[in-house]
Amino acid sequence: MTADNRAEVRKVLIITLVLNLFVMGLKAIVGSWTGSLSLLADALHSVTDSANNVLGLIASKFSSPQPDREHPYGHSKFEAVGALGIAAFLGIACFEILQGAIERILKGGEPVKISLPELSLLLIVLGINIFVAFYERAVGRRVGSPILIADATHTMSDIWVTISVIGGLIGVWLGYQWMDVVLAFPVALLVFWSGWSVLKENLPWLVDQMAIAPEVIHAIATSVPGVINCHDIASRGVLGRQVFIEMHLIVETPDVQTAHQITEEVESRLEERFRPVRILIHVEPPGYKSEQISFESKA
Repeated sequence: MTADNRAEVRKVLIITLVLNLFVMGLKAIVGSWTGSLSLLADALHSVTDSANNVLGLIASKFSSPQPDREHPYGHSKFEAVGALGIAAFLGIACFEILQGAIERILKGGEPVKISLPELSLLLIVLGINIFVAFYERAVGRRVGSPILIADATHTMSDIWVTISVIGGLIGVWLGYQWMDVVLAFPVALLVFWSGWSVLKENLPWLVDQMAIAPEVIHAIATSVPGVINCHDIASRGVLGRQVFIEMHLIVETPDVQTAHQITEEVESRLEERFRPVRILIHVEPPGYKSEQISFESKA
């Protein structure tokens, strides 16, 4: 049975929410002082960080891995839906950054003014982002939480965004005003790439993409003594998060008790390899015939 780690996930999300609100405020204040487009865009990116944490808290509340009457396969897909919400926020942030940069190029604006103390404040922002990204990723991988891993990916993009912005503002400080607008474009690309990564990672869970190649399941099942063959193998879910496996198993035994022992051994070996996993096996007699007795690669 999958462990319920939602309490730990919520604790991490609350800690990172507080830190992200602090970072967002600091960026917005320095951005307003200096008039920096790239820094204000970065502050907008941090707004999505905080929104993502709130979204994650909501998704985590409803994402119990344990089944109930209404959700016999558990509620883990709620976290994947929350991760897709993060991807949507990133897309919105990308659009806003590009729109602001294009308006600055076409309409112009006030020159950016930056001082050394203001640059120093941004180094504090960078340090907080690094801590949040590695903290969330470490806990997310340990407890198998897609919402924490997705949010860590988002925050990792924030690190590169902030580094780019600091580099641009150093250029502005040295007298190169154009660097602020130019660097707004790679910031937008980094934001877009983060959203695409989160989307690509969570879509397989939502569309029930094959989790394990049927040839692999077939090989494990037929390695158990008493198994003649297996067919109609299906799997879905995400390895390391939760996997569901179904199959028809042909066994060499005339009695139900022995057939039961064989299927338990098959389940044990599959669980050892792919846990957490839920397995459904339909047992068939030795004389059963099927044209789909095994699976071959289409390649």
